[in-house]
Amino acid sequence: MTPDQCRLVKQTYEPVREVAGPLALLFYGRLFELDPAARRLFHNDLALQGRKLMDTLDLLVASLDDFEAVRDRLSALGRRHRGYGVRPDQYAAVVTAFLWALGQALGPDFDAPTRDAWRAVLTAVSSVMQEAAGEA
Repeated sequence: MTPDQCRLVKQTYEPVREVAGPLALLFYGRLFELDPAARRLFHNDLALQGRKLMDTLDLLVASLDDFEAVRDRLSALGRRHRGYGVRPDQYAAVVTAFLWALGQALGPDFDAPTRDAWRAVLTAVSSVMQEAAGEA
């Protein structure tokens, strides 16, 4: 992630945070369209799951300038997800679904550089999680 990508993610995060609930539901809906098998991984209320997702994003965005500070937490998250039954190929669907949901939330502000910045962050997170899960 470049400093400019980190800046773009931080700059667009507040508007994302303002629509956290609907964004999370859009994300999960799109994820289940892309990967119907992923639905079986979620046994709790999707609104609650969405809050957990946004809490993780809060931490991540706050740590973009020092990504190493969140590496251990992301590694633990990757190991937990392996235990839940998440397959390595499902990480790509998560990135695709989240980028789509961001596009819905940000509209014209989700231009190509902003999309690339978010993709870089999500890819970095996905890589750490998969590596910790022994799936990279």
